Amino acid sequence: MLISQNRMAAAADKRADLDLHISLLTEHELTKLVELVTAMAERAGVRANADPEVKEIKKDVAPEAVLDEIETKQASE
Repeated sequence: MLISQNRMAAAADKRADLDLHISLLTEHELTKLVELVTAMAERAGVRANADPEVKEIKKDVAPEAVLDEIETKQASE
């Protein structure tokens, strides 16, 4: 019973880790898309940078930095 629970916990940890990686990659890719669409809008004469939400979305989140920070916090626990 305990071995089965350990396996299930290990599988859940792997799924959570994969989910985090996918989310970080998606965030990074969406940031690039927002930059591209904003540049296209500005070229077409639309002021896209005036929206504070667009400015916030354009802040790039480096997946490596987030993962490093998580690993650092886990190591200190």
